[in-house]
Amino acid sequence: MSGVLRSPLTFCGLPHGMPGPGCRAAVLGVPYDAGVHPFRVGARQGPAAVREQSGLMRRFHVTRGDFDVLARLGAVDCGDVQVVAGRVEPSFANIEAAAGAILDCGAVPVAIGGDGSVSLPLMRAAGRRHPGLVVLHVDAHTDAYAENQGDVAFNPATQFTHAAAEGIIDVARSWHVGVRGFTYVGGVQARTQRLGFRVVTTEALVARGLAQTMAEFRDGAAGRPVYLCWDMDIFDPAVAPGVCTPAWGGLSAREGIELMRALTGLHIVAMDFNTVSPPQDVNGMAAALCGHMMMEAMLLLCGQFGAGA
Repeated sequence: MSGVLRSPLTFCGLPHGMPGPGCRAAVLGVPYDAGVHPFRVGARQGPAAVREQSGLMRRFHVTRGDFDVLARLGAVDCGDVQVVAGRVEPSFANIEAAAGAILDCGAVPVAIGGDGSVSLPLMRAAGRRHPGLVVLHVDAHTDAYAENQGDVAFNPATQFTHAAAEGIIDVARSWHVGVRGFTYVGGVQARTQRLGFRVVTTEALVARGLAQTMAEFRDGAAGRPVYLCWDMDIFDPAVAPGVCTPAWGGLSAREGIELMRALTGLHIVAMDFNTVSPPQDVNGMAAALCGHMMMEAMLLLCGQFGAGA
């Protein structure tokens, strides 16, 4: 049937399927959003948009190894988790099961959200297999609000509240980086700190320096399994307009790449990139930048697995 059937759209044209021997990374689409945002609903379309924009990506990095990053990792694209937007329990169960299956194959799940709520079932899968899981949450918001925000217990503002309560992460070593701007309610940063998290604002991050700040995180996470959660609203809306909750004063594309590259030396066991919302995007800018950041993260994995970079 060669030439008759067409494979599903995958990230950068990766083979479609579950990880096999030698596979170190597996892309996983998580097309779920809680549907509770007042007017920016659409992150469920994020995985498709990122895959579409990945057609513009190149696999060889001209200054950081000059090898095919995805081939070096033996990466695959597992496709999308079966979810129903707004249906928390069955969707979260499927997300955790899909990520767990990838982890059990010895590969790192590289998930594409979806809104930020998808991080919770993904962290559950990683935390159950990697006790003492440390989280680096790169985001304009802490997402550690009180559980009743929006009258919905599980939503994209509460995933880290639940992760802390469930004991699936090492809260004392986990950081929220890039927090800035205005919030709907007061006391958000103080509440996050009371849960035990470290909060680093964008102002503090830029003033101290990205590399120096991340060096401190690396020291605290040394030898520990790390979950990387990258919310695309860490970037300024000028470079990533299509996100669920934009906040002015964010990182430039160059600063975001610098921040990612400063994570060399971590033991990353799972990651997600979330909050791309195509209905609000402009010419696929946020989706394309998300794809690039995924490639930067997988370049990190090459170094982690002794495969270059």
